[in-house]
Amino acid sequence: MLKSLTKSGKEVLKEPFTLQFPEEREALTDNYRGVHKLDIETCISCAACARICPNQCIDMVDTFTDRGTKKMPEIHLERCLFCADCEEVCPTHCLVLTKDTSMDVYDRRDLIKRPEDLK
Repeated sequence: MLKSLTKSGKEVLKEPFTLQFPEEREALTDNYRGVHKLDIETCISCAACARICPNQCIDMVDTFTDRGTKKMPEIHLERCLFCADCEEVCPTHCLVLTKDTSMDVYDRRDLIKRPEDLK
């Protein structure tokens, strides 16, 4: 009985494992895959990212740039696996996955990111 009480007392005095979420965040690893980032200037509109996506969550849409209208990827983050196949197949490396975790929205339609939103 005394043995179990001392063991319980030691557990009570330990530091808690819980993070206070809004203020404290877990450390992200180097290979973490978050929200996509697109460099509009170097995108050549090849649509390789849309063809390789296993969930077909990338659509090519018309985007107005300083050089005229081009087809750029629009990403539906609510369906994305974050597998990084689109990043690997991109010939100009203009589409990359960042460590950004800001996907807390109230409406699913806010997770559809147009090329202008992927900066």
